[in-house]
Amino acid sequence: MSETREPRRTPRTWRDAQIVQLTLVRFREFLREPEALFWVFIFPVLLTAGLGLAFRSKPVDTATVAVVTADIHAPPHVGELLARSKSVVVRAMTVDSAMEALRTGRVALIAIEDLGGRISYRYDPARDESRTARLIVDDALQHAAGRVEPVATSDDYVTAPGSRYVDFLVPGLLGMNLLGSGVWGLGFAMVDLRRKRLLKRLIATPMSRPQFFASFLISRLVVLSFEVIALVGFGVLVFHVPLRGSLWSLLFIAVFGALSFSGLGLLVGTRAKTVEAVSGLANAIMLPMWVLSGTFFSASHFPDVMQPFVRALPLTAVNDALRANMLQGASLGAVMPQLGVIAFWVVACYAVALKLFRWR
Repeated sequence: MSETREPRRTPRTWRDAQIVQLTLVRFREFLREPEALFWVFIFPVLLTAGLGLAFRSKPVDTATVAVVTADIHAPPHVGELLARSKSVVVRAMTVDSAMEALRTGRVALIAIEDLGGRISYRYDPARDESRTARLIVDDALQHAAGRVEPVATSDDYVTAPGSRYVDFLVPGLLGMNLLGSGVWGLGFAMVDLRRKRLLKRLIATPMSRPQFFASFLISRLVVLSFEVIALVGFGVLVFHVPLRGSLWSLLFIAVFGALSFSGLGLLVGTRAKTVEAVSGLANAIMLPMWVLSGTFFSASHFPDVMQPFVRALPLTAVNDALRANMLQGASLGAVMPQLGVIAFWVVACYAVALKLFRWR
């Protein structure tokens, strides 16, 4: 059967009303799905809370060491030296009790001083905390004994908002959530309509493809505002993530990025007829970007030969623009290269989706 004709044209006022009704239908479908509400609003907040707590700023690491002196009547020379360091917690023990403490994890290291004053360390090299404790304890002991470094150094710990991992994480999670909502929300909804044969019924209505796509986009952009408020608001209130840029610029970047991701979702749903098909296409699009686009770690870690491809991905551009705005206070002019990449995906995705879309 040949391709079905486009619906007949109607006066503009009626066509405008059609878009309103179609958009309201999208809202009703979304609100009637508890799973969608959870994945769009609650899951990103829970993920931010979990990762934020796991990678929160913590006090300086301390090493718990069991000190064993060969001559129990001799003064605890090693313990006295180590007690001067704030990075070491000293526990005076016998050999047997120290070994038991090491096996049970109550201490990370055993320092044994023999009669000649020589120190030997006992620890499990497979345990990260034991290797770290060995370095901390030996450094503290050598300095307390009078070692002078040939080069003077000092430590300046930076834990201010903007330099923490959670500050890096929140913009990435926002970009990832926008991607998932756009691709899954629109692609799956369109395939669901096709699977239920509702698209065939819409052919008989005076509705065009642009109107049909516009109803998805309008509803998506309205829901987007609540996504941004929920995730960014949680990060600011709970973890004090900075917002150094303009809020309007942040909203513009989020909306523009959501448009490109929604275009990907529409492209996924243009021809797919089954849930399995749309699931495979959606995962094939999203999973590489989750890994490559700097959601959980910087995209600069990938080899130089991959950087042109990584920088061309829409999620990379969105994440970089969001971080520049939130953490550096960058204006829209400063993120024009990223906005250019997003604009390319917006134009390309919608043009191809309109070309490939079929009602049946």
